[in-house]
Amino acid sequence: MKSAKLVSSALLLAVLLAGCSGYRPIVDGQGRDMSNYEYDLRDCQNYARQVDGAGRTGGGALAGAAFGAVLGLVGGGNSTGIAQAAGVGAVTGAAAGGVSTAASQKQIIRNCMVGRGYRVLD
Repeated sequence: MKSAKLVSSALLLAVLLAGCSGYRPIVDGQGRDMSNYEYDLRDCQNYARQVDGAGRTGGGALAGAAFGAVLGLVGGGNSTGIAQAAGVGAVTGAAAGGVSTAASQKQIIRNCMVGRGYRVLD
């Protein structure tokens, strides 16, 4: 039961982190009218929010849980050991899904801002 609570908490955290598209790129504004920057940035962040963070996080958790359970089974573990291995796999998979989502959102914001004529440095 304790491992189920840990997995649930980790999944919630990963989903929350994955949903953060508050990335603010550093841009070189030299020679550019920056009066629309905040509007453009918000618009690009809204595009980035369309990435399915929950799907990636949940899918990563399921894949991680399955992989962990297989490793626990191959290792000759008992049902408790297999469940713990599955829990660790689920947490790891969820975290990986959250990281993947955040990276995708950042790239979407960068591409969007470049498409609007900004020179994105980071």
